[in-house]
Amino acid sequence: MKTTIQLVLSFIILCVVAVAPTIQAVVPPPDGGYPGGNTAEGQNALLNLTSGGFNTAVGWLSLRSETTGSFNTAVGAGTLFRNNADENTAIGVGALLSNNAGIQNTATGAFALFSNTGPANNPSWPSGIGGSFNTANGDRALFSNTTGSGNTAIGVQTLVSNTTGASNIAIGVGALFGNTQGIFNTALGNSSLANNTTGNGNIALGIFAGSAVTIADSVIAIGAAGEDVDNSCYIGQIYSNIQPQVGTDPDLVTINSNGRLGRANVSSRRYKHDIQPLHKASEAIYELKPVSFRYHKQYDQTQTIAFGLIAEEVAEVNPDLVGRNPEGQPESVRYEQINAMLLNEFLKEHSRGEEQDCKIQQQETIIAELRSEMKALAATVNKQASQLQKVSASIETRGAKPQFVQNQ
Repeated sequence: MKTTIQLVLSFIILCVVAVAPTIQAVVPPPDGGYPGGNTAEGQNALLNLTSGGFNTAVGWLSLRSETTGSFNTAVGAGTLFRNNADENTAIGVGALLSNNAGIQNTATGAFALFSNTGPANNPSWPSGIGGSFNTANGDRALFSNTTGSGNTAIGVQTLVSNTTGASNIAIGVGALFGNTQGIFNTALGNSSLANNTTGNGNIALGIFAGSAVTIADSVIAIGAAGEDVDNSCYIGQIYSNIQPQVGTDPDLVTINSNGRLGRANVSSRRYKHDIQPLHKASEAIYELKPVSFRYHKQYDQTQTIAFGLIAEEVAEVNPDLVGRNPEGQPESVRYEQINAMLLNEFLKEHSRGEEQDCKIQQQETIIAELRSEMKALAATVNKQASQLQKVSASIETRGAKPQFVQNQ
């Protein structure tokens, strides 16, 4: 650090020498200037400084405890009161008042980063990380933060309860208000994620967005309160947004295992290649086993009975009919593909039905012809029988008697 100070001093001296001919003394001469590029104005400001350089303390007790720290700026009563670290900026009464070893913090607003102290006893963090790299802009922003690092709070009382949480971003009045230890949260909007306490990796966008999230992780809430359910996503104004299928049909939206959204109803030949008829490939649906079931309670509180297929069983029949998670495990069933297979089997059955109808029609025609021929034959037989009866009757009517000859 001393080497850095010397380099900065050398640069300033060179600048002064370069413009020396044009410098004119001011009357009265400026006060508050001290060796090492330090400036102090106010009761006990920079009172204990020894070797630190390029510090600016303006206000009662500002930077009072500083001894060896450098490049700090404290403007306001009690700002950076306990500080003995480098490159902190505090503007506003009590801003960064408790900081002693945290570095590169910026606090703008009354009591912003008020409780921030410095490095936490965490062996996985490099020295000086704990309580460092925070930015607070707004009254009491990050007020309770002690050892949390890498937080950004913009707005009145943003991240006001945070103590050890790290890498959070809160923009808006009261955003992430209740967060204490949660990390990697992002809240944009007044009171967004206001009730989150220890949840991690949550994202909320909009006023009161994510207000129902308290301890859950990885929740996305856009214009919606959401729920306290891990790995969930909520978007407002969708459920009630009815889109009647008039004119151009609305497309379905799908999501893959990487979270990518897209349209499902893309059927134009422009998007396809290697187009082949299904033929017997669709016969795989006859091996599928529909079942009834209920989702686990964490996914469906209503425990409503559902009907469908089991992805693992479908994968055994045809691996191309399932969607898989990032680990390659069967996750979902591609029902839209099964619909196409059902259509193919229906068309095949319909074609067979038409062929059978044609054969039946031909058989009925033949049967009709046979019936006609049999009817004609029967008429002929009846006619002949009638004629035979007439002949027989005629013979009987003549009364002819047989003649006998006596032999001698």
